[in-house]
Amino acid sequence: MQLVQTYQDFMSQYLSLRDEWGTAIDVGVILVITGVLDLSTRAFFAWLHRKVTSTHKLWDDALYRSLNGPLQALFWIAGLSIAIIVGTSPDHSWRDYLPKVRHVLITLTVLWFCFRLIGTIEKNALARAAQEHDKLDATTADAIAKLIRAATLIIVGLILLDQFGVSPSGLLAFSGVGGIAVGFAARDVLANIFGGATVYLNRPFSVGDWIRSPDRDIEGTVESIGWRATTVRRFDMRPLYVPNAVFSNVALENPSRMSHRLISETVGIRYEDAAVVPDIVEDIRSMLTDDENIDADQVILTYLDSLGASALNLLVYCYTRTTDWAEYLAVKQGVLQRVQDTIREHGAAIAFPTTEIQVPGQLVVARAAPEDESDEQDEIDSDKVDSEQKRAVAREQASARGSVGPDDAGES
Repeated sequence: MQLVQTYQDFMSQYLSLRDEWGTAIDVGVILVITGVLDLSTRAFFAWLHRKVTSTHKLWDDALYRSLNGPLQALFWIAGLSIAIIVGTSPDHSWRDYLPKVRHVLITLTVLWFCFRLIGTIEKNALARAAQEHDKLDATTADAIAKLIRAATLIIVGLILLDQFGVSPSGLLAFSGVGGIAVGFAARDVLANIFGGATVYLNRPFSVGDWIRSPDRDIEGTVESIGWRATTVRRFDMRPLYVPNAVFSNVALENPSRMSHRLISETVGIRYEDAAVVPDIVEDIRSMLTDDENIDADQVILTYLDSLGASALNLLVYCYTRTTDWAEYLAVKQGVLQRVQDTIREHGAAIAFPTTEIQVPGQLVVARAAPEDESDEQDEIDSDKVDSEQKRAVAREQASARGSVGPDDAGES
């Protein structure tokens, strides 16, 4: 009885206020009720957050994170619609558009919820796979999410067109006729879209892979795969946007999927160390076979490969177990250092390019006199030839007489 009496008192006060304020009091009450529902929803989801985060299920967390905002939007759409209906007269001109606007808003809210649900499921699935070490590919998850979003967007678009009086069947019939013209006008765009679908289906590479093309100047790490283009981050950190249609016409290499890395080096040894080459080759082969970083199940080649111009060339050919670039360089450095140590242990040495010139024993190297000095020497010799001859004759005559006088013609 007391509850009924309280309700009757409240209604009497409400009706007296309604007589005084009119429909404004009804609009206010509706907005207050909508606000209370909004706050109650927020409090409920705050309580639900603690429950959801304590579990490890995929769908409850996705529903919780996706339903929060759209549910509050639906409350406000319903409350504002009721408030407008209550606060306006039935013969108002724009009241006829209210149902269409309400339906459009509700449809867009449902689309918002679907997009949030798809994104949350994708994110949670990838995080769960990373924690449990599952083989869920990020590229596959992204492709499935994009396909579901596209299908949802098409369905919502058809629903909106139907609400505005456009028949979906007529639109589909028109698309069959106009699709040919659109296909010719947008053939490049369609080629990129089909190229993206080919990448998603064949999966020649995934997000995070290192790819390169010998036909084009394309090399880097794949950052994202879109419907029109693929973003490749080059090693100089510049982004490269490659249309998806390109991947249908070029040869593509994916070094990220290699199983091993190759070490192929040529080491030159001096010709005077030819006698110890077989021992060096055998020791290097044993060293590579015993190395745990080298895959002994793969090909290991160590032979005298060729007789070079200035060295005996040894081939060192093997595969590392690791494919990481930094680890590969460390393994390769260790192999090359031990190859040098093996060569030195046998008293040999690594050769370097040299050129040897053999000079015959009878060859005499003479220095040519400068041009000025030779001319001057020729002039001096021509002036003194006669005097030298006269002196020689005079000396012979003096020696024959036993003395040489001061007035002798030979002395002059």
